Amino acid sequence: MYEVCGEKELKVILALDPGDSISGVARKIDENRETIRRVVNRLEEAGYVVYDDGLQLVDQTIRDAGLEFLTAAAGISPPSISEAYVLPQFAGMEYAFTGIDAVYVWTRGGYQVARDPEDYPLFIAVHESELDAWVAFFDRFGISTAEERQPADDLDGSIQVVLESEAQIEAEMVDGRPVISLQETVAFANEHYAHFQSALDMLDRMYDEVDTDANYRPN
Repeated sequence: MYEVCGEKELKVILALDPGDSISGVARKIDENRETIRRVVNRLEEAGYVVYDDGLQLVDQTIRDAGLEFLTAAAGISPPSISEAYVLPQFAGMEYAFTGIDAVYVWTRGGYQVARDPEDYPLFIAVHESELDAWVAFFDRFGISTAEERQPADDLDGSIQVVLESEAQIEAEMVDGRPVISLQETVAFANEHYAHFQSALDMLDRMYDEVDTDANYRPN
């Protein structure tokens, strides 16, 4: 009965989409594959998940209860920055990292523009029709949202999510994270060239399809 109550077990239950592989779930929640394999095996033995053309959750009410528990826990221990990056996986809605975070994802963490831990915005693109649902989702965890970055003095917490509403989202998966296309990411970085010179150079070296004029090298 208590198999689902551990941290990693709960994260698997919340992040699992029908047909997911163990590797896919591990990437989503930023955990080691072998660790998640053992977790999934325990959950399967206990009857919470089954293998049927990929992983399947047996009872959706377990996931709903898990999300309720997580939101209650957030009132006592607010999400950290790393936990905030995983939270959107639990929303059950499509999204994609965009802007600064798209650069971070496509460089596989190799480039992170300076962000103050006490004033930390995350940038995600969401469907226009689901904008209110996303606001409500993050509100459950005490995380402020807006369509433009807000001054830190106007917020109760250190983390905010900037929601970019789109009529359509065409996300690509990079290390388990949905993100806007590489082409869109490069275009964004070029628009803010002064901040992303080194990121453009990095992307140019990482991906053959990227051709930039960035010749920046750190001293």
